Formats: sequence, structure tokens, C-alpha cells
Amino acid sequence: MSAPTRLDEVRDRLAAELGEAALVTDRAELRTYECDGLAHLRVVPALVVLAETAEEVTSAVRACAEAGVPFVARGSGTGLSGGALPHPDGVLLVTSRMRRVIRVDPANERATVEPGVTNLEITKAASPHGFYFAPDPSSQQICSIGGNVAENSGGAHCLKYGFTAQHVTGLEIVTPDGERTQIGAGDAADAPGYDLVGAFVGSEGTLGVATRITVRLLRSPEAVQTLLAAFDDTDAAGQAVASIIAAGILPAAIEMMDALAISAAEAAVRCEYPEGAGAVVIVELDGPTAEVGPTLEEVERHCRACGAFEVRRAADAAERARIWKGRKSAFAAVGRISPDYIVQDGVVPRTALSEVLTEIAELSRAEDIRVANVFHAGDGNLHPLVLFDAAVPGEQERAEAVSSRILELCLSHGGSITGEHGVGADKVGAMAKMFLPDDLDTMQLLRCAFDPAGICNPGKVFPTPRLCGEVPGTRKGAHRLQEAGLGELF
Repeated sequence: MSAPTRLDEVRDRLAAELGEAALVTDRAELRTYECDGLAHLRVVPALVVLAETAEEVTSAVRACAEAGVPFVARGSGTGLSGGALPHPDGVLLVTSRMRRVIRVDPANERATVEPGVTNLEITKAASPHGFYFAPDPSSQQICSIGGNVAENSGGAHCLKYGFTAQHVTGLEIVTPDGERTQIGAGDAADAPGYDLVGAFVGSEGTLGVATRITVRLLRSPEAVQTLLAAFDDTDAAGQAVASIIAAGILPAAIEMMDALAISAAEAAVRCEYPEGAGAVVIVELDGPTAEVGPTLEEVERHCRACGAFEVRRAADAAERARIWKGRKSAFAAVGRISPDYIVQDGVVPRTALSEVLTEIAELSRAEDIRVANVFHAGDGNLHPLVLFDAAVPGEQERAEAVSSRILELCLSHGGSITGEHGVGADKVGAMAKMFLPDDLDTMQLLRCAFDPAGICNPGKVFPTPRLCGEVPGTRKGAHRLQEAGLGELF
């Protein structure tokens, strides 16, 4: 009989502390958790823990820390960069059962929730009080706030309201050594000292696990108006976006879809966008009624001046929902026109949109790989959908090459390899294209301060993960960490 492994020790300990019902050990059931929304990367975890309380998260993390077993936190599993990809010899800590809205405090414009609460549920809980939660990823009906915190998710309205980082004021977290602690101001306007909340939000699960999240609520706007403009091509649509922004108008959202994305949405949800459109732009304005009406008129003038052949205004909430239905469904809708696809995520300056879209089209033709473009046009966040058929020899490889080349185009125009989907396991190879080795070393200082043992979501974000306690001189970051005494921060 073989000796028990460290993972066996963790499994036995958690079975005693949490109960067998909280563990998933059956191979077939474990495969349910082998990937997140980036389905072509798959790893079966060795053990899944279904936590229902902060205490259970703490127990699980502490058991892993004491045994030296790696662990990965997972929420709803909707991420698109492999950030929740399990470790084959580790624990997958699932927080989707932690679904309590702990409190809604309209007087202080705050809500406190557990990490498994979906993004949209926060707004539903706040709306009776006249408030809402601004970040709204397209998957907001199913994505959890814990994952939004990990990835610093944005959404269509990030142009005006920013990303998750701008709306999280406090966090209860379990650090990688199993200590539960509070960071941030919570109900207060600001906290003294270092902005640890700012560091934690967007850290992609590498600094610990959030067990309670306090978010800022915004008062529901007096008026919301949505406009859909159809253009012959993306060049004209891009000019309209640039014209609107140049006029000093700050819409809540400006979204764009090209012809291929439109056709996919029509096939999937029958959004009934204008026939023959080479591109559509969705503009949403919110604020005081006296301001929104005249601004909408101005937006329509800019669209028509740039060649819009049809402009529609939503008359009510139902029509507004129909306009957004096509855009919100775009990623999944592509499955109607292609058996396989890669969801890419990069950023370019708004002024480079037209040029980059032209280069993507040229790349698509050269490689005979279709690319559907859906993006947050207002802030230059592209979501090219690279279509392929894995059953056709060589097609997946060409699609992956196109996807990689798109990121290089973004960088060559002064942009970024990700806008909101994160690096995860998918883009670790691209980090070195954007950052110098010293930059990556500096980032590692922070990671090592939180997780000196390197067991918290290992293998993500950094292209060449190193041990935090390496021999001085082997890696500058580790040497600096030891000199600074940061290894004992927590």
C-alpha cells in the first residue's frame, strides 16, 4: 500500500472539517471543472472543494498552505483567459455557493456581498432603493462578483463608469497562508496606507481569495436613452465614434459590431439590426432628462454626418433591451456560424481603431481565417472573435496564429494585450512582449509578498514563474524581496 500523499492529507483533513458533501473526488464529476470559459485549455483538478462560508474557504486554504498543495479559486467559471484553470495536482476551491447579499446600505451607497453573488444580482438587490452596480460585463447574468474582482471586469458601461476596481471599497480576503483579514475602507471614503484593494482587484486570483466584497452603488439615472446607428462599414462607424468623443460627449457606452458579428447575432437571437449594415454602433446616454435629450440629438447628428444610413432610438426599456440583446449575445452567438472560435481581448488607442481593424481584415484574408469584431469602441477595447473548425487540419493552428498576431498589432499601436479578460493561462507568453524583465520582476515582488510559497493560482499571469525564495542573484525580484523584508508582510 502506497504512502499517503500531501493531497491525501488535505483531502482527509477537509473531509473531517467540512464533511464529505463539500468535496468532489469522482473523476467524472471532476471533469465538470476542467476549464473556464476558455474551453480549449483543460486540466482536471485533483480535488474540488465546494465552499459555502468564509470559514470553509479559510479551512481549505489553510490546509493547502500547511501541506504545500497548490490551489485555485473559481467562481462561476465564465472567465475567458483560463484564469480558473485547475492545477492537476491541486485543489480547486469553488465559491459559487456563497450567494448571500449580506447588506444593501443606500444611506452610505454601499452593498456587501459574498463572492458567488452574480453581477446582476447586486443591481437587482439595490434597485428597490434607487441604486445600481455600474460594472456590467456581457455575462453579468451568470458571472460572479468574486470573478469580477479577480479579473477587474468592465463591460459596456466602463467608458463612463470605469472597471470593477473603481467600485470596490473593501474586501475580506483569505491570504495564501490561510489568514482571513480585511483590506480597504469599506463604508469609508478612503483608507490610509497602501491601496491593497487596488492591488488585489485584477490580481487574477494570485494574491488570495475574496470572501466578502463591499462595492460602491450609484444612484439610478433619471433618464437613459439608447441609439443604434447603422453604417456601410467599420471605417464610417469608427469615424462616428471619434467624432462623438471629440465633441466632448461622454456616453455611458459606445459599442460597435461588424457585419460578421451582426450576422451571428441575427442567427442566434434575431436582434433585427438594419439590413445590409457593415457595422452598427450602439450609443447609450444617461443622466438628467434635461441633459440626455439634447445630447442624444447631437449624437445622432454626428452619426448621420459620418454616413449612418439608419438611426434608431429606443422608445422604452423593452426596445433598449432589444438593441442590447444582439451585442450582449455576440460571443455565444458566434457558435451559430462557426464550430470553434477564440475570443480575443486587446486594447488600442481610439485614434488607431480604423487602422487596426483594417490590419485585422488583411490578416484574416491572408490566413483565410474569419474574424468577427465586437468591441467597446469608446475606449478602444477590441474583442475579435477568431473563427475556425478544429476538424479541418491546420485550421486551429492558423487561428491561434491570427489571434496572437492581433495582440501584436495592439502592442504595435501603443495598446495592451488585455482590456478586461485578464492574462490567466492564455496570455502568459505575451506578457514578455509588453513588459521588460525588470517590470515582471517588480510585479513578482508583490505576488511573493502575499504568496511566498507560490501555491496560490500558480502558473498564471507570469510567463516564467519563479520561487520567491530563490538564491540571491538568480532573480533580481527575489533578491530585492529578501532585502526589503517583504516576505513576512502577511
